[in-house]
Amino acid sequence: MRAINIKVASLVAIGLWGSTTSTDSCAQEAASLLESLDTLQPIIDARMRAELVDQTPLPEDADAATLRLRAGFESGKAWNTTLLAEGDFVMPLDSDYRPDPARPTHTAFPVVADPESYEVNRLQLTNTTLPGTTLTLGRQRILLDDQRFVGNVGWRQNEQTFDAVRVVNKSLRTLVVDATYLNQVNRVFGPDSPQGRWHGDAWLANVAWQLPIIRLTTFAYVLDFEPLTRFPGLSAAQAAALNPERVSAATYGARLSGEQAIGSFKLGYAASYAQQSDYGSNPLRFDLDYYLAEISGTYGRYGLRLGDEVLQGDGTAGFATPLATLHPFNGWADKFLTTPANGLDDRYAGVSYTVKGASVFDALSATLVYHEYSTQRLDADLGTEVNVQLQAKVQRFSGLIKYAAYEAHEGGTPAAYQDTTKLWAQLEYVW
Repeated sequence: MRAINIKVASLVAIGLWGSTTSTDSCAQEAASLLESLDTLQPIIDARMRAELVDQTPLPEDADAATLRLRAGFESGKAWNTTLLAEGDFVMPLDSDYRPDPARPTHTAFPVVADPESYEVNRLQLTNTTLPGTTLTLGRQRILLDDQRFVGNVGWRQNEQTFDAVRVVNKSLRTLVVDATYLNQVNRVFGPDSPQGRWHGDAWLANVAWQLPIIRLTTFAYVLDFEPLTRFPGLSAAQAAALNPERVSAATYGARLSGEQAIGSFKLGYAASYAQQSDYGSNPLRFDLDYYLAEISGTYGRYGLRLGDEVLQGDGTAGFATPLATLHPFNGWADKFLTTPANGLDDRYAGVSYTVKGASVFDALSATLVYHEYSTQRLDADLGTEVNVQLQAKVQRFSGLIKYAAYEAHEGGTPAAYQDTTKLWAQLEYVW
């Protein structure tokens, strides 16, 4: 029997909300409610983006122009509880692109995963009655650590949210205990997509200790998704690749991160390890590892970052992070949203320059990153990639120009990974 969904969770939350007032007078209840409405905060996030994609061997280039409006409100506290409601509206202005790989339309174009969509993005109740504890019930955003395993896929116009109950405890000053049960993933493809909703049972546990110069996080993410069987117009092989049952897995790991000032220089460091095995109804059988080692430095306006990330593969399945915010990892061209069956070894280096208070700008930054890819198993060449970004912020407005160029190495790169270039221009307003 499936556990509670968002509607049941919300009803339970309302019951908890009301139960805290059973001993209050009606006058106190009315005053508390009025105060919460008086301190209501609007949520407004508008973003316009143009995305151009040239991908070999597809005959057409993608030309996607989209407008995203995210609007809603968050109430003040009444009986230690706040209500947040928010809608997400994605409107294509130029639709020469394939918005969803689960649909056999616009197949001559590259995928730009920003389909037209109008839906409830978040609808949650948050209660802080228990000391040091935050309880959130309903449709919500969840970001854990650097989002390598769990995130909101915030780069896409329609973000990923979760129908869940989440408890975060910070009773001890140096310890954060974060536990979530979820039974629905609301994915970036929207509610009308065959892969827009994943159902199942998933448990997320994340415990972080803040030590003097390092933060230690241990985590356990146990995912058991129900199969999706309706992919009209796709072949059996294409449908199988999109089936969430194949990423049902139990993942256990740890992450170390921190930074240390050395005079005017700031040294940053991160290391992570995880072990993953098949779980639940997954038809595949695998035991795979994940490794990350990264070092960074900041001196004044200049930054440097060096790292190596390895996701193992056994020839049939690659290490999967299906709930992650994937775009910041393994190159902005998004060639490796699914880990190759033989795994991935991503060695990267990046430099950045940031200045604050330049002319009319609150902040200006430039970033350059270089990636070199190979398979973890068999060490096959997977090519290289260059990423460039210019970003500016003026009060509540931010804008960026961003470029990614993935180049396959002739004779060594598998046919699935071919030359791809992407260019973005974006303007965003956040209230």
